[in-house]
Amino acid sequence: MAPLTSDTARDQPIVLTIGKLNLTDLRSVVTLREHPIREYGWTKPAAVTISTAEAQQANFIQSQLRNQPAHLLNEATIWARAIYPLLALAETDYIRAWSEIALNAQFPGFSIGGIADGVLGRSIAGRLEAPYFVVVEAKRGIEAVDPIPQLYGELLAAAYINSQLEQVEEQIVFGCYTIADNWTFVKAVLRAIDQPKPVLDLEFSREYSEKSEILQILQILKSITASSGTINTLA
Repeated sequence: MAPLTSDTARDQPIVLTIGKLNLTDLRSVVTLREHPIREYGWTKPAAVTISTAEAQQANFIQSQLRNQPAHLLNEATIWARAIYPLLALAETDYIRAWSEIALNAQFPGFSIGGIADGVLGRSIAGRLEAPYFVVVEAKRGIEAVDPIPQLYGELLAAAYINSQLEQVEEQIVFGCYTIADNWTFVKAVLRAIDQPKPVLDLEFSREYSEKSEILQILQILKSITASSGTINTLA
């Protein structure tokens, strides 16, 4: 995004593209409150049960990765072998996994839009209604960029979309970025949605390795989809 002068800020709408974001762009329109990496209540979903069938499927996914140098596989292969299959395992009757989903939001002071690599969201008759969980598959090699700004943009847009369906003061959504077969989760709470500068609170999990912690990853995903009907009360 080009630098904004006082004249351009008044005369031109601010349009942000999720795939081209940086933190400076975001901080110009949103107050970011980033909390440290630690164990939060939502990262320890002890009440979530994984069935025998789900555990078997997870173990199969894990077995396909165990002898693969994941850091050398391209993004499309990792997505097909490691990321999307776990998203699909976390589906419920109403929550489905999607790939390549457009997210667009119009806030009072700016608009933001782009494509999410993956989403877990409420689906009705084959139509995605509300995204509760967004995924950024980080680029590697010469195309590598910081995945955090893109994830923040997706969380911001997803929270806005939910706010149009559910009128509450705070919107809670979740997301993650993946690097090869490693997952880092983020919980986002969006406040002051109708104000010129909304507030986005962000909590980070530690990194989880799919080769050794696949069931923990699945538990977190299932806790998010299981609570999606009351996601704005999830601690």
